[in-house]
Amino acid sequence: MTMSPSVPDPDRPPPALLALDRWTWREIAHLLVNLPMAIAGFVYAILVIAVGVGLSVTVIGLPVLVAGLRGARVLGRVERGRARSLLGVRIEEPSPLPSGRQEGGVFPWLWSGLKDPVGWRSLLYAFVRLPWGVLTFAVTLVSLIVLWPVLPFIARGLTAADRAMVRGLLPPSDELERRIAELESDRGVVVDTAAADLRRIERDLHDGAQARLVALAMGLGLAKEKLTDDPEAAARMVDEAHGEIKVALQELRDLARGIHPAVLTDRGLDAALSAIASRCTVPVNVSVDLPGRPAEAIEGIAYFTVSELLQNVSKHSGARSASVEVWRASDRLLIKVTDDGSGGARMGGGSGMAGLAERLGAVDGLFVLDSPVGGPTAVTAELPWRDRAPAGSRAS
Repeated sequence: MTMSPSVPDPDRPPPALLALDRWTWREIAHLLVNLPMAIAGFVYAILVIAVGVGLSVTVIGLPVLVAGLRGARVLGRVERGRARSLLGVRIEEPSPLPSGRQEGGVFPWLWSGLKDPVGWRSLLYAFVRLPWGVLTFAVTLVSLIVLWPVLPFIARGLTAADRAMVRGLLPPSDELERRIAELESDRGVVVDTAAADLRRIERDLHDGAQARLVALAMGLGLAKEKLTDDPEAAARMVDEAHGEIKVALQELRDLARGIHPAVLTDRGLDAALSAIASRCTVPVNVSVDLPGRPAEAIEGIAYFTVSELLQNVSKHSGARSASVEVWRASDRLLIKVTDDGSGGARMGGGSGMAGLAERLGAVDGLFVLDSPVGGPTAVTAELPWRDRAPAGSRAS
């Protein structure tokens, strides 16, 4: 999710001031706790290396070393939690190592543990922290007594090194590890979105077309009973039922359009977005410049993204005009929706922006909102370009 420029970065502390504010006290607490944590980590690292490597010539040496590396992962989790709560540094947790049963035996379990980069880097972090912990503890303690007027600046400088060490040695193992965590999160977003869409369709069917068809069936039953006794009343009831059928058919068409519009399937984004624009309460200029049609899933997400954004323009913007631009740049499909309304749009506030950002993020997309108070508002969305499969391969 892309946040508004007015929202501060939660990982970046505010500038250091002469006053001992909340951030400074948290940094001081982190620096003072460095010494006991460094001593504990250093002793653990020495024991793991000495015992594990020393016994590696025996049968139990490698299992002891692997167990020590897995324990180092726990130390790393504790240090990440300490940095998160006291320094505001948010580091993704690495994926857990598989158990021996998942690995298929003892030897694969030993090998995965020995080549675990997270465990080795956590052990290295614990080993090198002792001199730094002694230094930061001594400097912070002396500064509390003697140099307290400039203590905020000293604390900020020392914790900057702490933040660098945490980010350098305690993140997930590599880009693949981070990507796995992102995909797991995105999969949850996709599942939640699909469940919400199913509930919406069920609710619309139950409260709309189904209720109208039930009333229609009852009306036709009454008309059938009056057919012999009061033909004129029966004819009026049949006429009313005919009107109800038209309304029910329109509701079903609207529902089907909300699932996947026929015009999108038959004629592509240009025609489908023009149809959306024609239903907007303000004039919308649509420009689609694509060399071909993207994959069906990407095309559908682009359609519903523009549809949601134009609904926001109609409901919330107070705009006199709007524009929609869609084009391809390298391997990305770009969408830009602008309006000349009052601005002030935010990711929350019931506008659906946060949901759009999550849906785009689930397919490696981006969502950027620029809406200063007073306008104009510009929303840029990016989706990965995937070529459309041939009709024959889709049918098979």
